Order: sequence, then structure tokens, then C-alpha cells
Amino acid sequence: MPNSVVHLGPAKFLRIPGEAVVGAAVMLALPRRPRVVLAAVSGVALGAMTLLNALDMGFNQYLGRSFNLVLDWSLLTDAESYLEDSLGRTTTLAAVAGVIALVLLLFVVLALSTVRLSNVLARHTGTATRGTLIAGVVWITCSSLGLQVSGVPLASERTATALKVQARRVSDTLRDEAEFRKVARVDAFGNTPGSQLVPDLRGKDMIFTFIESYGRSAIEDPIMAPGVDRTLDVRTKALAAAGFHAKSGWLTSATYGGSSWLGHSTTMSGLWISNQQRYRTVMASDHMSLTEAFERTGAFDTVGVMPGVQKGWPEQKWYGLGKVYNAFQLGYKGPKFSWSTMPDQYALQQYQERVHSKRPAGGKSRMSLLILTSSHQPWAPIPKMVGWDRLGDGSVFKGIEAAGNDPADVIADTTKSREEYGKSVQYSVTALTEWLERYGTEDTVLVFLGDHQPIARVSGNHASRDVPVSIVAKDPRVLDKVADWHWTDGLRPAHDAPVWKMSSFRDRFLTAYGSTPHPRKG
Repeated sequence: MPNSVVHLGPAKFLRIPGEAVVGAAVMLALPRRPRVVLAAVSGVALGAMTLLNALDMGFNQYLGRSFNLVLDWSLLTDAESYLEDSLGRTTTLAAVAGVIALVLLLFVVLALSTVRLSNVLARHTGTATRGTLIAGVVWITCSSLGLQVSGVPLASERTATALKVQARRVSDTLRDEAEFRKVARVDAFGNTPGSQLVPDLRGKDMIFTFIESYGRSAIEDPIMAPGVDRTLDVRTKALAAAGFHAKSGWLTSATYGGSSWLGHSTTMSGLWISNQQRYRTVMASDHMSLTEAFERTGAFDTVGVMPGVQKGWPEQKWYGLGKVYNAFQLGYKGPKFSWSTMPDQYALQQYQERVHSKRPAGGKSRMSLLILTSSHQPWAPIPKMVGWDRLGDGSVFKGIEAAGNDPADVIADTTKSREEYGKSVQYSVTALTEWLERYGTEDTVLVFLGDHQPIARVSGNHASRDVPVSIVAKDPRVLDKVADWHWTDGLRPAHDAPVWKMSSFRDRFLTAYGSTPHPRKG
């Protein structure tokens, strides 16, 4: 069994498994009791490897990487929550019960099957011995000659190889944890006094915004790109008419298809946070985030608007946010849009009313972090823009949600998923830039970017991990500071615009706006 959907095919199951040949030889040599015990254990082990292969297939399909035996069990709970938000509680409970039953059945059936096969071997020792010898000779011959069927080697050692890969992955994960702790203790700006952080942005209305699943595919894929590119061009012109100008480039995200918090923390920390263990390590550290840099100056009031946060969020401390508004603190009375708790336009209007329209105390400036969620999968139903003065408590979206697509229909159709994903990105970009056009001031500086590419079924099996990033401002001096970045003018980055690792953004940004490095060494 392969570990990715794209490699699944009949040829994979026509191979001669070397592990089975060795197993048959061992079974023939053992007395009854140890033979039965070994057969049962082998069946359970085979079930475990099959389950891990299936998890690898799912993770490769959705997150563009293999399942990590040490770190990824917690993500299964997130997957259940996502299904419940998208398809409903009843369907999710039925699906979870079905998966649990299937897994138990897998272990039981494989254990019983291997015991039965060992008994067959024992009852027909002569025939089984000859068959095992012939199979062994054929396997060695096929392996030596490199014989293949449809490009797949006839002699297989897939199970043993998969076991070695899993063991190496566990070992690498444990070693990475220790090494990353050392890396996280090093910080180029860790000892920089607040007075020497972002001096060129003092007095500015600084806003960092992540758009969910806003990836390169939205701008370059032949299905999604026409609509998204048209929206970016229209919004670039509208902002220019309002006095705003933009520069855009590309960042390579540390995650893909999901786990948005890894993209957020990578951007803000300047560290490559590609798994949950690294994330936990950074959140427990005093490594300075980009948002915390503004808090350390003492010149900025810091606030976060997180419509996707529906439980305790201790990360607030690491991000250096004095106040955070979660999904339950924005007064929304309308319907959820699948996973997204509220439309981006509503979240932005609440940010305007609760935060942006109010002057910070003590003559401070303000730095805000916004996480927009309307472009989160399954991209059905998708909100529509309404008049900003009609938003109220969000009840206006009830009819829009009811008239939208059924998530189950979109999830089941790859082409429709790609089309609806593109529409969701258009909506999020439009909501954000209309808000800026309507409420931005001479001092507003907006940095917005994607957290990761959408899942492989939408972005493609070999898509890059690049996401667009833009800086928008009225003050020409703000964009002049990044002129040597050679980013593209406007909201749509050119195909050949510079591509940086997402982890490089923090230090480049701090340096561009006058921060003085004072390294802290581990």
C-alpha cells in the first residue's frame, strides 16, 4: 500500500512482498504456540502499518506532508471539529464512529487472517516449504534484475521500508525538538531596547492581517486566477484613487493546506515553525514576536481581532497583545459560514467600531493583528459583500448563508472546490481593501498576507508553498523603506517577484523600519 493517493493503483498490489516470504519461512520453523502468537502479533503490526499508511495518504493529500507519529495525533481532534462545523454534528459523529469501527475491524481481521494463514502453512508443510522457496528465488531474481510492472518493481519490501521511515521520523522529531530549543534562544533583536525598535513607524496606525489559505495558486491557477487577479487589479486601482499604494512579493510558508497557526507564528517569530512541537517551544519562550516588538516600544497600544478563536488563547502573551477580541466578543448574531464563525466584512467592521475608531490612551499609536477566516475550507457557503452601514449585528447574513452552497457538495467536487476557493479569496481581499479604502488614514500601514496554500486537491499535488504578501500605505516614505526589496507595485505580485522564506520576514521588516540589532545568544 503506498502512502499517497497519487501513487495508488493496481500495479502496487501485484508485487511480491519480501516480508511475507521471510514470515512464511519463520512460521514453518516454529512450534504451534509461538507460531500462533507471532502470527497474531504480525497481523496487528500489519494493521498498524496499514493505518499509518492511510494517515500518510490523508496528510499528504490535505497538508502536503506525511503523518508524524509523535506530533500529529492532536490534529485528529481538529479534523473532527472541522467536519462538525462543515457537515454538522450528526454526520460527523457517524463518520467518527465508522472510522473507529473500521480501524478495530482492520486490526482484528488482519490478526485473524495471519493466524489462519500460519495454520494453513503448518497443515501443508511440504507444499508450503516448496512455495516459500520458489517465492524467495523469484523475489531475489526480480530484485536483482530490477523487473517492473507499469514502472513498479515486482520485488517489494514496502512494509520494512515504511517501518524504517516511521522509526527515522520519530528519531528525527525527538532530535529536532532539542536542537530547535537552542535555535529559539538566539534572537538578532532579543536585547534591542524598545527605543530602538521600529522607530520609522512611530505614530503610524500599524495593521498586520492574515488571510486564510491565500496562496500562490489563487493568483496563478487557471481556474482560480482570472477572478482573483481581476479583483486584485480592481482593488489596486480603487486604493490608488483613495491615495493608497502597495508593493507585493512572495513568502514560502512553513505549512501547507492547514495548521494556520504555524504560518502566523513563523511570520511573527522569524523562526521556521513547521510542526506542533516547534510551535509549543516558541510559545513557551521569550523569543520576540514582530507584534511584541511594537509593544516593547511603549509607544503602541496592541490589540488582536481573532474571529477564529473559540477557546482560551494563551498565545496572546507571546504575541504581545494587550487586548484580544475572540469569536464571542464581537457581538455577532448571524449564522456561521461552515468553519468560519463570521464573515470577514463583519469582523472588520467590529474592529473599526471597537478598536480602530477609538484613540489609544496616553497619546500612543496602535498596532493591530487581524486573522480573517472567510476563505477557510470547505469554501461553502461563502459570504457576500453588503453595505457597510447595513451590517448591524450580522443578522443580515442569514439569507446569504441559507442561499449558499452545501459544504458536502463542494467537498465532493474538486473543480467546484477550486472555483469556490477562488471566490472566497476574492471576498476576503475585497472586504479588507474596502475597509482600508473606507476607514484608512494618512498614517495607516497595512501588511496582509496568506498563511498557507489551500489543500492539494485545490492547489495541485505539486504546488509550491508560496503565499502573497503586500504592504499598503498612503505615506510614500513607508514604501520607500522597502524599495530595495524589489517587490511588485500593486496588490498582485508578479510571477517572478522575489520569494523569501516566511521566517525571514520579521528581521527584514524590523531592519527596513530602522530597528537596531542587539543579538541575544543562546
